[in-house]
Amino acid sequence: MKTFSARAADITRDWFVIDADGAVLGRLASVVAMRLRGKHKPIFTPHMDCGDHIIVVNAEKVKLTGRKRQNEKFYWHTGHPGGIKERSLGQILDGRYPERVIEKAVERMITRSPLGRQQMRKLRVYKGPEHPHGAQQPAPLDLAALNPKNAR
Repeated sequence: MKTFSARAADITRDWFVIDADGAVLGRLASVVAMRLRGKHKPIFTPHMDCGDHIIVVNAEKVKLTGRKRQNEKFYWHTGHPGGIKERSLGQILDGRYPERVIEKAVERMITRSPLGRQQMRKLRVYKGPEHPHGAQQPAPLDLAALNPKNAR
């Protein structure tokens, strides 16, 4: 028996749109990361980019469980003495770019390598319900149908 290894000619990429309205952030990110990598396909090959294109809309309406909205903090340093800064997850979601929360959650589930960067280029996240990818005819992907715990 021989191990199957996908080649570039074997890979077909589909387009999917996911509505993040009411979806739990971590569960949404894990489904998106799995689809970006292509692990849901029978031809999955670890060293090839087998994944699909994913469009996430309504990023500002994603839900968090527990008290993560207040307690989850993100830190960065400006490089100057005493320059540590922090922002809570709620502040980011209420701010100007709430789509960064989903992008970062998915990015941290994807490997940090050239392959991971190639896979992350297939993710598009939008703040509201509109997206400019109608010509690709993305199929809707219902998270709540996959598992009832995915939606709040």
